[in-house]
Amino acid sequence: MAFQILALFAALATVSNAALTRRVTCPDGNTATNAACCVLFPIVENIQTHLFDGGECGDEAHGALRLTFHDAIGFSNTNPSLGTGADGSIFIFQDIELGFHANIGIDDPINNETPFINALNGSISVADFIQLAGAVSLTNCPGAARPTFMFGRKDAVAPAPDLTVPEPFDSVDSILARMGDAGFSPAEVVALLASHTVAGADNIDPNLVGLPFDSTPSTFDTQFFIETQLRGTMFPGTGGNQGEVEAPIPGELRLQSDSELARDSRTACFWQANVANLAHMTQTFSSAFAKMQVLGQDVSQMVDCSEVIPIPKPFTGQAMFPAGITQNDVEQACASTPFPTIPTTPGPVTSVAAIPQS
Repeated sequence: MAFQILALFAALATVSNAALTRRVTCPDGNTATNAACCVLFPIVENIQTHLFDGGECGDEAHGALRLTFHDAIGFSNTNPSLGTGADGSIFIFQDIELGFHANIGIDDPINNETPFINALNGSISVADFIQLAGAVSLTNCPGAARPTFMFGRKDAVAPAPDLTVPEPFDSVDSILARMGDAGFSPAEVVALLASHTVAGADNIDPNLVGLPFDSTPSTFDTQFFIETQLRGTMFPGTGGNQGEVEAPIPGELRLQSDSELARDSRTACFWQANVANLAHMTQTFSSAFAKMQVLGQDVSQMVDCSEVIPIPKPFTGQAMFPAGITQNDVEQACASTPFPTIPTTPGPVTSVAAIPQS
């Protein structure tokens, strides 16, 4: 009898597992756990081929990632008039929102994505496309974790108001207050800023376009958190750029907000925790990014289509100080833990190349 009962449980478990793993075959031959996700596979393929030039972590990918934040952060837990979050409003009401000072330069990714959005003919929402493109963009940057993707966002019916997007010259108090109102802790604010490891200046100063925020702008590594913690020097703009910038090495640009967050007592230890710890950085970023991507949306009415997102490229390097930089150049800010000991890149000091603009 005991054997029969065990056999029955085994049979039921097999049936249950089969039901859980049952998949549908999409018209293009891909398979999915939910038929609703089938529409996304050809969109992802098109994005990779024609928007991201076959899978590059370049200016187009950086812009798509930036656009996800500028669209989603128009949200408040205390004031509904501050927007409905990740709702596509920055595209739908671009005639209004692109006029906001914080959105200077966002017209570039908007222009890049416009032909793709127009070609959808409403098959998915604008809000879904913006977040889908941003998630796919990450997979082209070696080192990133595979993002999740929830499908089924509702598009905005009104624009987000001005002053919901933090700016590079805002104080730490202002940034943490605005992000806190949207539901993000100081630790999550730092986690989201991992996106700056694959980013650069975009019209912050018209004379300083394409200057990266770290020395490896096409790799989702921890260099951004290392290099932001270094003492800065005034360097002339490079790559045809004019003016002077404050940075640890020539060719970079360090945002005032990043510099201050790296040194503020409320965020410094969260910042330093990412140094030479890619697993921690990607895990905390992925959690905060997933939260940001569904701001203002009813997740219970959405479908998990994470399987349509490509598997990211691996990162095989290691965290290092740039050439000519040593542990002595670190401006220690975390009071409780020493800065990790990491090696210095051998060779002479070199300038970081500007990010080619699309």
